[in-house]
Amino acid sequence: MLTERNIDKTEKYIVLFDGVCNFCNGAVNFIVDRDKQAKFVFASLQSEIGSEILNNYRLSTRHKALDSIVLVKNNRVYVKSRAALEIAKELDGSWPLFYAFIILPPFIRDFFYDLLAKYRYKLFGKSETCRIPTADIQDRFLEYAKK
Repeated sequence: MLTERNIDKTEKYIVLFDGVCNFCNGAVNFIVDRDKQAKFVFASLQSEIGSEILNNYRLSTRHKALDSIVLVKNNRVYVKSRAALEIAKELDGSWPLFYAFIILPPFIRDFFYDLLAKYRYKLFGKSETCRIPTADIQDRFLEYAKK
């Protein structure tokens, strides 16, 4: 398990996601496929390590902003559309171009983000349990990484 000290000193960017959300799991797969340098590591919001990281940054799973995705990058926390844009900025290919949407005011970006977050289970479904990563990417998931 990561300690508070280890969480702060990780050089990776931490993505916390809703582990039972099919859309969120698809987004994690999307990131993994476009992150050839393995900058990102992942933990579900429902996991013990996910809760530990949230507590470390004084967030809770009851916080409205945590409906879907959280990014911890360079010891800063990003949520909602800002997290998605910060992630896109680090991906391979032309995905960093999407960071141009940062010029839109957050209330506009987050309106659309919240709309998708609100209906994500209805549109994409929900799993009974959190995802279990395949062996080839287990080291990218903090719950499964070798201690």
